[in-house]
Amino acid sequence: MTAKDLEKARRLLCRLEDSIRETILGARKTKRGQSFSSIAAVTASDTIYHIDRVGEEAILAWFEKNWPRQWPVELVMEGSDENQPVTFPHGATVSDTVWKCIMDPIDGTRSIMYDKRSAWILAALAPQKDEKTMLSDVVVAAMSEIPTSKQWRADQISAVKGCGPKDIVAEMVDVFDNKRARFRARPSRATDFKHGFASLARFFPEGKSLLAKLEEDLWDELYGLGRDATPLIFDDQYICTGGQIYELLVGHDRMLGDLRPLVFQKLGFNTSVVCHPYDICTSMILTEAGVVVEAPDGGTLDVKLDTISPVTWMGYANEHLARQVRPILKRLIKKHLS
Repeated sequence: MTAKDLEKARRLLCRLEDSIRETILGARKTKRGQSFSSIAAVTASDTIYHIDRVGEEAILAWFEKNWPRQWPVELVMEGSDENQPVTFPHGATVSDTVWKCIMDPIDGTRSIMYDKRSAWILAALAPQKDEKTMLSDVVVAAMSEIPTSKQWRADQISAVKGCGPKDIVAEMVDVFDNKRARFRARPSRATDFKHGFASLARFFPEGKSLLAKLEEDLWDELYGLGRDATPLIFDDQYICTGGQIYELLVGHDRMLGDLRPLVFQKLGFNTSVVCHPYDICTSMILTEAGVVVEAPDGGTLDVKLDTISPVTWMGYANEHLARQVRPILKRLIKKHLS
């Protein structure tokens, strides 16, 4: 693919996500919006709510109408059946396709269906390598905010691999008139965690005490607990990976990570409510912005682009912060989760 092709692909993903956002915001104003929180299905990867179905329908309709026929694509997304590949144009086999598009139609369903906090539409493109297509193969990614009803602004951030921080496209969209304005996505440049936000994902009751103990030990070793009259580290649980990616991108958080698959394995819990490849598919935007994204042991984060693989990951706003946590976290994982 040429640079021109990749830019075209980036714009396509942004247009796709614009369409999804507008569909969901429109449905919220109708009777259909009253059933957003009803359960539609339970799959191998997650619980699917009716609001998710609205997003899925919008995606399929958009691809059918707008995706370039000269770029046959396989669509992999939350809610899809691993055994029944979805391709466009219809009738194309997976071997015919040149792209694999992985998507989360709505990441943060539980927050947006109660109009509590923004959700995110996540999409990424990688050259098709069938089952060997990995997260590291992603060359184009876009993420778009689905705002709550009291918000006028929805942010959209997209990038092409190799673009660097200055060429990441970040726009704020006025949802009332669709006017756009650029802004700069700037991860934190802090050299420590004091008086900043940093946390590990513990969204649900399962495994929360073990995760909290590990995190408490981390901060105790770094700074000591109870030595100051006020807390040094602030915690915020944005209940979706897309939201966490955004918080790192715009400088709100200095560290975020998800160790739930390791915790659930340690405790013997059989649960699918973890991070999956479609949740983390826009991590390339983070790395282009200079954020450190890696496996919890400090190794390379790479997973197959499917809908079922559990993903553990850590994100640090910069390398300076990563160097402080990495050796301690590696030791604490061995202590608490081995």
